[in-house]
Amino acid sequence: MEKDKNILIVGGGIAGLSTAYYLKKGLDERAKGSCTITLVEKGSRLGGNIVTERLDGFLVEGGPDCFLSEKPWALALCRELGLSEELLPTKKPSGTTYVFSEGSLHPLPEGIILMVPTRILPLLSDTLISWRGKLRMAMEPFIPRRRGAGDESLADFVRRRLGEEVLQKIAQPLVAGIHAGDPETMSVRASFPKFVEMEEQYGSLVRGMLYRMRALRGMAKKGGEERLTMFLSLKSGMQLLVDTLAERIKDGVTILKDRGMKRIERPGNHYMAETDREETIRADALVVATPAYVAASLVEALDRELSSLLLTIPYVSTATVSLGYEREGLSHPMDGFGFVVPEVEGRAIMAATWTSSKWEARAPEGRALIRCFVGGAKRGELVSMDDGQLAGLVKKDLRDIMGIQTPPLFVRIYRWHRAMPQYTIGHMERVKGIEELCERHSGLFLTGSAYHGIGISDTVREAETTAERVVTTLFG
Repeated sequence: MEKDKNILIVGGGIAGLSTAYYLKKGLDERAKGSCTITLVEKGSRLGGNIVTERLDGFLVEGGPDCFLSEKPWALALCRELGLSEELLPTKKPSGTTYVFSEGSLHPLPEGIILMVPTRILPLLSDTLISWRGKLRMAMEPFIPRRRGAGDESLADFVRRRLGEEVLQKIAQPLVAGIHAGDPETMSVRASFPKFVEMEEQYGSLVRGMLYRMRALRGMAKKGGEERLTMFLSLKSGMQLLVDTLAERIKDGVTILKDRGMKRIERPGNHYMAETDREETIRADALVVATPAYVAASLVEALDRELSSLLLTIPYVSTATVSLGYEREGLSHPMDGFGFVVPEVEGRAIMAATWTSSKWEARAPEGRALIRCFVGGAKRGELVSMDDGQLAGLVKKDLRDIMGIQTPPLFVRIYRWHRAMPQYTIGHMERVKGIEELCERHSGLFLTGSAYHGIGISDTVREAETTAERVVTTLFG
């Protein structure tokens, strides 16, 4: 076996850290002692937009605060890292989500999963959707399948199957809260492939969702395990996942922080990467775990066509604004997980999580924590406001929406500039083209949220797949 292979990972977010972890694991099993791994991060900390902060007894998440249990990869990684005791379910298996519409908070009807109705009676008493809109939703099982296999915007998909009102009052705000995206430009195949599969297989979202729910209940009953809540976090905060990964890889991975990458070239059979500290790193395999636009600048000297195609993946900026309160000063019961705000309402807030109602031990006894989301595809300019302006807009919206008059104990703002990739129409074709161009460069790998899923679980899955490909490429 050829010795002394070198692997370079650029990017120390969850994508780069997970790739390093799975690489070390794979090499320990198949090529122990025959490879070095170097991870380069331009910033002073690891974890990208995963950051947890403690403020006067509050636990504040600056970026992602959870992951989906239905997508098993992050859960599996946590268990593998010995974090099973840290797994934190939501306080309730399913908490109410509200929609702010026409001056009031309306609960999403029980049985609405994302935007698909699965129960009739709760829908009849719903105050959010008009009777015309309810009748249009009820027609969904009778809407014929779409002909043709081309891509379609999420907005057109929802209009076609569920109607305009569901798009405006449910789909658009939910998508803004999850993806920070615009359904008019989002690819339904790339962002919500299960919806497309349901239509193709069952001819109806309602029928497909009912079948899926029965199958999941059957699997849970057969497995005999305690049922997990849809969302999971960590008791000590999501930063613990980052810190544990960094600790676990430190003996087999050289981590270089505060180092930007100036250029990457391939003069022969190896990659030569130069940092802004004039260091040169030689690599047999190069893993770029950065946003697509950063990857574009890094690979430009290698392949201008690949660089140009990477730049076609758009990004939007977002911010989270967390506010702590004395609970007795809040008149709203906060009896759910939070609320979303349709674009037509013209508010700064896209969505808000009632963090202390959703999770245990996020606020001290007698206090409350609310986390608001701003920016995204429609209001990205808000992220560039100064702290006072942005906090003022958020507090005004909370006063109008929740009736909060009392001043907060603190306001903590985290800005994420160009941090959220957008899977716009044609995304899957773009990614296919990117992957085909990468194949022209042996040992070059791209991974992260820009390609096959934006959540933590999808990123972990891609990292594991990338690590397997690197080991196979280098050692067969």
